[in-house]
Amino acid sequence: MSGAAVAAIDWGTTRLRAWLIDEAGKVLAERRGDDGLITAQQKGFSTILEGHLAAMGAPAGLPVIICGMAGSRQGWLEAPYVTVPSPLSAILAGAAGIPGQSRDIRIVPGLAQRQADAPDVMRGEETQLAGAGLPAKGRHVVCMPGTHSKWVVVEDGGVAGFCTWPTGELFSVLAAHSILRHSLGEHPKPVTAENPFFRRWCETALTEGGDVTSRLFSIRAAGLLQDLKPDDAAACLSGLLIGGEIASARRRYGDASTSIALIASGALASLYGEALGLASLAVRTVDADQAVRAGLIEAARENGMIARSGVTR
Repeated sequence: MSGAAVAAIDWGTTRLRAWLIDEAGKVLAERRGDDGLITAQQKGFSTILEGHLAAMGAPAGLPVIICGMAGSRQGWLEAPYVTVPSPLSAILAGAAGIPGQSRDIRIVPGLAQRQADAPDVMRGEETQLAGAGLPAKGRHVVCMPGTHSKWVVVEDGGVAGFCTWPTGELFSVLAAHSILRHSLGEHPKPVTAENPFFRRWCETALTEGGDVTSRLFSIRAAGLLQDLKPDDAAACLSGLLIGGEIASARRRYGDASTSIALIASGALASLYGEALGLASLAVRTVDADQAVRAGLIEAARENGMIARSGVTR
């Protein structure tokens, strides 16, 4: 494709998103597919990447910048973790090159928190942070919901520390493999922020400081004693877990006056926006798709793949 300067790839465990970007950072083409890490391990990372690039009309030799699970130990090439605290610019600039390829392909490293009492890792979210448009100065608390929700403290353009709450995974495990499977059924409808059960159980978790385990069995009991329907039971569980996450994070990172940058898209943006509001936290929402794309563009600049305005490569 004429004008393309770099291909930007967000390569997750199950999904892949790809964009062709011009020198000014404009998106020229986009593709999405269900060929994330798990599929690529079988079909080959290079094969899948070149297929997407060809479908978008990418020229031969176009450089590629990648973030996400392609850089994990099980991925294409392990991009070593950068230890926090670290400036975001230094994290992006440390992208690892993949040898033996016909084009320049680099993978943004993940982050490691190596504290003895709070070890943690992330991979992919660092690129969203870089593209979230956070002010260069000051302390910012960022919520990044998902299967493994990340809460991150960014200070003066650097990641100071973070913590993971596996809220999405807990919901899936409890819904499918605990006594609550009898209450939620096999296929409950997606939970919405407007569901009063979601709001009520989220408020309960917030009021009780995130003590969710003592409330879990109440969902089952409500089905037996109060005819709680499966869809509403799912809303109860979602509200309880998300409320518990926020209550715990609030104790760790600040009081009710704290402003939160919420990096999320779709249903998660709606659910967490509602829950953070119930917690009396001011929220600025950043679209996760836009953030990761902007972060990949910044990574391409940090690695000399495309120029900054007014700068010649």
